[in-house]
Amino acid sequence: MNPRRKQRLMAFSAVILVVGGAIGLMLYALGQNIDLFYTPTELVEGKDGVKPQVGQRLRIGGMVVPGSVKRVDDSLAVSFDLMDTGPIVTVSYQGILPDLFREGQGIVATGTLTAANHIEAEEVLAKHDEEYMPPELAEAMKGIKHVKPSEAGYGNKG
Repeated sequence: MNPRRKQRLMAFSAVILVVGGAIGLMLYALGQNIDLFYTPTELVEGKDGVKPQVGQRLRIGGMVVPGSVKRVDDSLAVSFDLMDTGPIVTVSYQGILPDLFREGQGIVATGTLTAANHIEAEEVLAKHDEEYMPPELAEAMKGIKHVKPSEAGYGNKG
């Protein structure tokens, strides 16, 4: 092999190595930032035979159990239970809840699993209208009755 051809081969190999390394680092970074979606049943019993590990970031969606919302008087700390068709999972949150948050309402929380059935949430989202529900949550929540605000006594007061 002549020196010029050898030099081109080395340059081409170096470019491929750098591009491959950059792609590998990007995929690694994306993998660290993925929040998998779970329902309370999938969280406790496992999803496709795999249970999330304590410390894992995840998203969980379900219905807020009526009577389960507990607020701390001197702070913004709140905890509540979520359910679908099976086990109940407790969510703790420090902050202001969305205006549409209420008992019997579907929500999605993003946070960290701190115990087998406890989530420390960083973000809580409430669905934005009467009929919308994320597809994953709608599939998991089949058979659970949604409590409309007017039926739960949260609607028009006066």
